[in-house]
Amino acid sequence: MISEQEIVLKADILSEALPFMKRYAGKTVVVKYGGHAMGDTALGARFARDVVLLKQIGVNVVVVHGGGPQIGQMLERLKIKSSFIDGLRVTDKETVDIVEMVLAGSINKEIVGLINAAGGRAIGLSGKDGGLIQAKKLTRTKRDPESNIEQVLDLGFVGEPTAVNAEVLSLLTKADFIPVVAPTGLGDEGETYNINADTSAGAVAAALKATRLLMLTDIAGVMDQDKKVMPEITVAQARAMIADGTIYGGMIPKIETCLDAVENGVEAAVILDGRKAHAILVELFISSGAGTLISKK
Repeated sequence: MISEQEIVLKADILSEALPFMKRYAGKTVVVKYGGHAMGDTALGARFARDVVLLKQIGVNVVVVHGGGPQIGQMLERLKIKSSFIDGLRVTDKETVDIVEMVLAGSINKEIVGLINAAGGRAIGLSGKDGGLIQAKKLTRTKRDPESNIEQVLDLGFVGEPTAVNAEVLSLLTKADFIPVVAPTGLGDEGETYNINADTSAGAVAAALKATRLLMLTDIAGVMDQDKKVMPEITVAQARAMIADGTIYGGMIPKIETCLDAVENGVEAAVILDGRKAHAILVELFISSGAGTLISKK
């Protein structure tokens, strides 16, 4: 039996959340789903229920997921060696076939299954379906410290988005589906490219002119120099924090993805901890939020 105190608490929460629910109704929210939250069954089921709730109150939700650890496990099981350059998996023809199998196959369908079991209507897509994500080969350069000559590094079938077919996703969301997108892309010659999930989510959010890009990570948000989470920062502040070293390491590409999205039509991007209970609902519907919001101003 629910106590009177619990009823009052839930009523207070609902009262605070209602104006935010109205604000997001009919708007598009892109969620990048990854990190440890993806590998936990209980967290996955809770994430699915939250996504379904968003759809039920009229939010157009698009999920873009990662899968690096699962790809690594499959490559290890098949005894295929894998290496990384600047955090990107070098992807030869044999590896890209495994990447596509894991991302567009087992992981994608698992997430689709969780959302459908929670009462939603999810449909799984890869970036190749309907020409959703057009891509080109991603190149990286490295300067030789001895010769001072810049060398081009071959990452194989690692790509970056050149265009996103927003119409495919818009048609699905209008038909009451929840698109779940695996981060692979289609090259000009029909080849498959492995694309970083953060980058894919940012490109999808920009193409849809989303109200929010929610980047689920394994940290609480952007930290200041005192290691305290900053509830909100501007694009200019974020760039300054990268320049002075406050934002460093693996956070830099995540923040840069958010900055690119905001500068290309997304109202705001948020870094938040996907392991936190109902993180996306708290961020959208509670005034205090759940992470760090990045906006132009």
